[in-house]
Amino acid sequence: MATDSTVRLDEDWLRSLRREFHRRPEPAWREFWTTARVVEELESMGVDDVLVGPEILADGERSALPDDDVLAEWYEQAREAGADPDLLERMKGGYTGALATVERGEGPTIALRVDIDGLPRAESESEDHHPVQEGFRSLHEGAMHACGHDAHATIGLGVLKAVMDSDFQGTFKVLFQPSEEMIAGGKPVAESGLLDDVDTLLAVHVGLDHPTGEVVAGVDGFLAVTHIDAEFEGEPAHAGGQPNQGDNAVQAMATAVQNLYGIARHEDGATRVNAGHVGGGSATNIIPEEAFIEGEVRGETTELMEYMRERSREVIESAAEMHNCSVEVEFDGEAPSATSDQSVVDRVKAVAERSGRVSSVLERDELGGSEDATYLMHRVQEQGGEAAYVCIGTDHPGGHHTATFDVDEDSLAIGVEVLTESVLDIAKAK
Repeated sequence: MATDSTVRLDEDWLRSLRREFHRRPEPAWREFWTTARVVEELESMGVDDVLVGPEILADGERSALPDDDVLAEWYEQAREAGADPDLLERMKGGYTGALATVERGEGPTIALRVDIDGLPRAESESEDHHPVQEGFRSLHEGAMHACGHDAHATIGLGVLKAVMDSDFQGTFKVLFQPSEEMIAGGKPVAESGLLDDVDTLLAVHVGLDHPTGEVVAGVDGFLAVTHIDAEFEGEPAHAGGQPNQGDNAVQAMATAVQNLYGIARHEDGATRVNAGHVGGGSATNIIPEEAFIEGEVRGETTELMEYMRERSREVIESAAEMHNCSVEVEFDGEAPSATSDQSVVDRVKAVAERSGRVSSVLERDELGGSEDATYLMHRVQEQGGEAAYVCIGTDHPGGHHTATFDVDEDSLAIGVEVLTESVLDIAKAK
């Protein structure tokens, strides 16, 4: 494909790297091997500084952490896969992710954020699935890169390499962020203050139902989100002999689920609720004493999400009281809404329109979902900087988060070129 860009690309390297990441997906806070592999590439490039794990995460700000035994299992798996033991030691306890910095004299500070975690879902074994055909299907059963974060990590490394090979002047940072899928990694990075000196932040996502060759210069329409974790406790009894002596936690949970979907919509904008993972009980003849809801609420604005959060708490606690049960309700993995700055959108759009690799350009589109890059965007904007969330289209046979999701690898070079040229254009304009 013809292109007018001066960005030097090794498309075989990009493809190989993406497939390597795809074969070893690691869910939130378990990205031990992924982080180590990223750092290996960063060190081979000779970046000026690399921070890892606890060095980029503010104390006490992580949420949605797996149990210690789960972390230990993934830690050992990464060690057996050849991850650097010294790096693993620094990441112990699930302190994953990395921040690379390149210093090139006087000039603005520009940052690129990519996420690196996989999803806890099984990947298709169908012979029609491209990763199966080419031998790079997930090696970790029950986990896969079903949202393109393998491509994001690859694009981040590709842009870094291309910027280092260019005449860029200033400081360039690339954040390889953990735990986006749990909406849990953006906040601890934002609170660390490491992006407070950033003049312009770019975040990127592939796909989002845009085809290969299409670029969206500024994605908006982020729904603010928070996760719900409700644990119900009742009183067990024999279901046949003394049913009246039990307090049914599953009944309380079921009442809460039904009533959550009955929360009134709000006049100020869109709201969402979902009880995505529920369960409880232990046997057919025992009044269940324990039950749980794992869900989420969203809003078109942060205020609307907060409305849904407080109403959901009231609904859950009332359902527990109705059935003489107790309940512990926790909210975590929260992210606000955000808007891409027009000045940055304009520059990305102009760059994409000049590219011979890009077939169509949209100035803006709405995500209609949630993303914790919004924490980083907010932080940069609050410090006087600008930010934009860019979509690099990619043909994908299955929808995001499905077993057949895959990335058209031609989109890797498009992403690297458009983002690199955008970084260079923004730097020269500052």
